[in-house]
Amino acid sequence: MKKWLVVMMSVWLTACSSGGESKSYYQLPIAQGGVQSTANQGNRLLWVEQVSVPDYLAGNGVVYQTSDVKYVIANSNLWASPLDQQLRNTLVASLNTQLPGWVVASQPLGSTQDTLNVTVTGFHGRYDGKVIVSGEWLLNHQGQLIKRPFHIEATQQQDGYDEMVKVLATAWSQEAASIAQEIKRLP
Repeated sequence: MKKWLVVMMSVWLTACSSGGESKSYYQLPIAQGGVQSTANQGNRLLWVEQVSVPDYLAGNGVVYQTSDVKYVIANSNLWASPLDQQLRNTLVASLNTQLPGWVVASQPLGSTQDTLNVTVTGFHGRYDGKVIVSGEWLLNHQGQLIKRPFHIEATQQQDGYDEMVKVLATAWSQEAASIAQEIKRLP
């Protein structure tokens, strides 16, 4: 009787574990930088109010473009947390690192803050081995509006979702550096 129970349990466990393809979850790496002091009242303030993504990027699945008109949303390769949140968190961390003298946050900081909104229209891999990071950002600096489009194409050196997510993260970091350079030029 015990042998039969052990056999049934092993059959059941095998069936449960092979019930489908396992899922992989991806998180964009956050830039590591020095800790900034917020004690200085002379700090300039920047609120990253929103990073928005279109519906096709807002789901859980990592997106891959299979032709010039077709996109596939993965069922087994998923974002560990919503993509818009990941993009916003990594942008805030990156800008904090690259903008000394600024306090950059994902929540309102006061009445004299600058405000940054980013609309991401492309954040996906493509059939030709490239990744696409595109969109536009709008900065409200002391009532002056500055709007810039961006479009980055970067090449994957290896196949696979791990590599695609790493290259996407690098391209996003590159755009964050571009935004930081623009902000550094402000009066």
